[in-house]
Amino acid sequence: MKPLSFASVIVAVALAVPAAAHAHTFGAHDAGFVHGFSHPLGGLDHLLAMVAVGLWAAQRGGKALWALPAAFVAAMIGGGLLGVAGIDLPAVELGIALSVVALGGLIALQARLPLLASVGTVALFALFHGHAHGVEMPDAAAPLLYGAGFALATALLHGAGVGAALSLRGLAQGRVGVALLRGVGALIGLGGVALVALG
Repeated sequence: MKPLSFASVIVAVALAVPAAAHAHTFGAHDAGFVHGFSHPLGGLDHLLAMVAVGLWAAQRGGKALWALPAAFVAAMIGGGLLGVAGIDLPAVELGIALSVVALGGLIALQARLPLLASVGTVALFALFHGHAHGVEMPDAAAPLLYGAGFALATALLHGAGVGAALSLRGLAQGRVGVALLRGVGALIGLGGVALVALG
């Protein structure tokens, strides 16, 4: 599948599921997979950060292409468990907004941190995102289904970022493609600054 069509499929799925979620009324007693899947798609901060992880992973290439998304999803699940357990993290909302600023900046600067540092960076930010998901989980929701839903949505958003970055390379080879990707990163970072200011 070509990168552009791959990205289109990911975006279509991401847009279709929230519509399905809103077509039904979920209470705490029946909130599960669809409710969990729709949660990361319902906030601009989550969307920007998760797509940015995919963009940065594709920009870096090599092992980072799979290691960064995998680290984010794993740490996000860990953060979700902390939230469900009622264990507080300091300044969760600020941490989420700053993740958008930082990830956008890393893309804009075309940062090539060592792989371990890159993995640690996305994992740290993922803890905040996961904690927010866990705290907001309905008390009586099916926890495993809810968790599987938000983990899958996150992975798809990472995939959308990877697909978008690869599409930029395919549509504009060489320096133009690099500049476009860095420009997208700058816009994401500015979006994060706005989120911090509004928060």
